This record gives sequence, C-alpha cells and structure tokens, in this order.
Amino acid sequence: MKTTIAFLASVFLASCAASGGNSAGVKSYTASTCIVTGNKLGSMGTPVTKVYDGQQVKFCCKPCVAKFEKNPAKYLAKIR
Repeated sequence: MKTTIAFLASVFLASCAASGGNSAGVKSYTASTCIVTGNKLGSMGTPVTKVYDGQQVKFCCKPCVAKFEKNPAKYLAKIR
C-alpha cells in the first residue's frame, strides 16, 4: 500500500512539473500589460486575474474585466 501511494504521488508530481506546475492546463498570461487598455499591470492597484477558455488573462482594474467580458474574442485574439 505504501509503495502504491508513493508511486502515485511521484507520478502526480512529475505531471505537475511537466506542465509547469499547472495541472489544469491553463496557459499563462505572460504580458506585463492589461489586455484591454495596455496599461502596465499594477498601475491601477492590484491586477485582476481571470481564466477564460483555458487562457489566464490579467487586467489592470475591475472595469477592464467588464469591458473584456462584453467581447472576449476581440481581446483573446491579441494573445492567441
């Protein structure tokens, strides 16, 4: 039993490492600017992070989230 648990734990950890620690398969948002306004992240306070269709997206503020959600395809096209 201990051997089985140890094996399963090592398989799980290896799979997390292979995916960059992201077991859900979410693509990271690597830009340092808001996807909506282009403002530097952190310039309007703590950035807001959301996940849409498997893609992490970061915003400079909450109003940008609302604007994004009106037409996500427009903004997601910038990073895909």
